[in-house]
Amino acid sequence: MNLFESVKAAVTVRQAAEHYGLEVGRSGMTRCPFHDDRHPSLKLNESYFYCFGCGATGDVIDFVARLFGLSSYEAAQKLAYDFGIDPDKPPAAAALEKPKYPLARTFRQEELHCQRVLCDYLHLLERWKVKYAPNSPDCYFVVELKTVEFEPEFAGKLSFYLSAVDGEMKSPDDNPTIGLLLCKGKDKMVAEYALKDVNKPMGVSEYKLSNHISEELQDKLPSIEDIEKRIN
Repeated sequence: MNLFESVKAAVTVRQAAEHYGLEVGRSGMTRCPFHDDRHPSLKLNESYFYCFGCGATGDVIDFVARLFGLSSYEAAQKLAYDFGIDPDKPPAAAALEKPKYPLARTFRQEELHCQRVLCDYLHLLERWKVKYAPNSPDCYFVVELKTVEFEPEFAGKLSFYLSAVDGEMKSPDDNPTIGLLLCKGKDKMVAEYALKDVNKPMGVSEYKLSNHISEELQDKLPSIEDIEKRIN
């Protein structure tokens, strides 16, 4: 057994990577040292490596050669020195035949396990959906219309209205009252900060005025005469 064979039989790619300072995850993934890798894209298998980012691939000797800028022979010598390998007397572990597992069967078993876990989780969510469903889906909806731009103090006033409806009108089985503030315009950042610490379901939206009213709405909206009669 020559130097190259002794090294590849004794040292896996993952062992070499961890020995030279790379942090390797459980799945054998690590950040590729051969390009600017922000997310782990280098897969370390037992006898070879492959980077899904830059396409670098090879065996353990190729890995060390690229990592330190060495020739293949120099990389093999370094591995033999660092791992205490004597090419004339290979370690007993290297002489043992490593078990070979069919990758397709292993992948299928993992896939079935994931499917069972997801199915169990789905059934759990379906049970919770029924078990913890509210007895009544009803809730009050408060809409406040403003003819001016949104101001932060509007949120406090609408919160007061929601509290009043919850305290005076909402039944124990009803969901919390929802509030909607309709304004002529709003600054998005101001609205976000105004509602940031509000613990009630409420929102802010803009409206646009139009001179055109669809026929469907015309039949449902009261006429000016009807409004005047109700006011008087």
